[in-house]
Amino acid sequence: MIRGMVSPPRIRVALSVLLALCACVLAACGGSDGARRPVILAATTSTQDSGLLDVLVPAFEADSGWRVRTVALGSGQAIALGRRGEADVVLAHSPAAERALMASGVAGDRRLVMVNDFVLVGPPGDPARAAGDSAPAALAAIARRRAPFVSRGDESGTHVFELGLWKRAEVAPRPPWYQETGQGQSATLRLAAERGAYALSDRATYLATGADEDLRVI
Repeated sequence: MIRGMVSPPRIRVALSVLLALCACVLAACGGSDGARRPVILAATTSTQDSGLLDVLVPAFEADSGWRVRTVALGSGQAIALGRRGEADVVLAHSPAAERALMASGVAGDRRLVMVNDFVLVGPPGDPARAAGDSAPAALAAIARRRAPFVSRGDESGTHVFELGLWKRAEVAPRPPWYQETGQGQSATLRLAAERGAYALSDRATYLATGADEDLRVI
């Protein structure tokens, strides 16, 4: 899967730069300090669920004096919010959709602020015997055995990435063994744990939610 790491200080600085740039634009539009509206940050549910924003946003507010209102959505919905002009900063992890937003001329800046990775998780014992294979091969093994798989199904960056893996595996997943929650990462992991199912998750949320007690990285 995708692996990478950025140290917390660099993450804080990078996100603070984006929020500060937006704050400068808002300030230039007028309004006194007392009347200025908050910076609206549309962020992925994965980022929210990881607990990272609970640390970074208060630190930025304390440093800058600006307030931030966070809206947690899947990447697709977060980008749509930005496209409609209803968010000042979009924090997403769907590169193709981000590039399309930039190409539309709606967004003025795109920066890499952090790196997470995706992990395929499943019940202890790995009943589909998918461990040790590449991600597409692992999904193919899950499909062959009709092992339960829970997908976010919400057009988030994680969901888009998952669909790409199924395509590479040359599998078109279908119910009843394949189910979509239409919810965020935490809720999807909880359901996977309850059903003894496999799921794709970002590592940060997987660890932050304690899902590693019932699901193992494949």
